[in-house]
Amino acid sequence: MPPDCLALRTALMPVMRVLMVCLGNICRSPMAEAVLAHLAPAWEVDSAGTGGWHAGESPDRRTLAELRRHGIATSHRARQVEVADFTRFDLILAMDRQNLRDLERLRPRDATATLRLLDSTEVPDPYYDGAEAFAAIYTQIDGACRRLLSEATP
Repeated sequence: MPPDCLALRTALMPVMRVLMVCLGNICRSPMAEAVLAHLAPAWEVDSAGTGGWHAGESPDRRTLAELRRHGIATSHRARQVEVADFTRFDLILAMDRQNLRDLERLRPRDATATLRLLDSTEVPDPYYDGAEAFAAIYTQIDGACRRLLSEATP
C-alpha cells in the first residue's frame, strides 16, 4: 500500500491500544512497537517482555540500527509485562508461541485484551545472530504491522 494511502487509512481508524511482547523486550517487541507507532501515530503502542532481566535498558544496538536504516526512531526502555497490561491494552501481540503461552498463563480472569501472535509465522529471536537477522525480522514485522492496519481499517 502506498504511504499516502496508508496515512489516510490510519487517520480514519479507531484508536487502538497495542502491546507488543517478546522475551526480553530488547529486540523484536521494541522493533514492532516502533514500526507500528510509525505507521499508526494515533494509536497507543508499547512493548514489554515476559522476562524482566533487561528492564530499563535501551533496545539492542542492532534493533536501533535497523530502525534507523528505515528512518524510525525510538526512545523505548525495556520493561516486563504487568497484570495491568491485560486491561490497559486492546490487543497484546506475542512474537512467538512460547511468549503467547506465557502471556496466557499470566492473563488475569478480568483481562479485556485480546491475545494473539503478531504474525501467522513466529518472529524468530535474532539476539544470537547478526545484522542480517535483524533486517529479516524488520521485513517480517513491517509486513505484519501493515496487515494489522488493513484488518483494523473500516
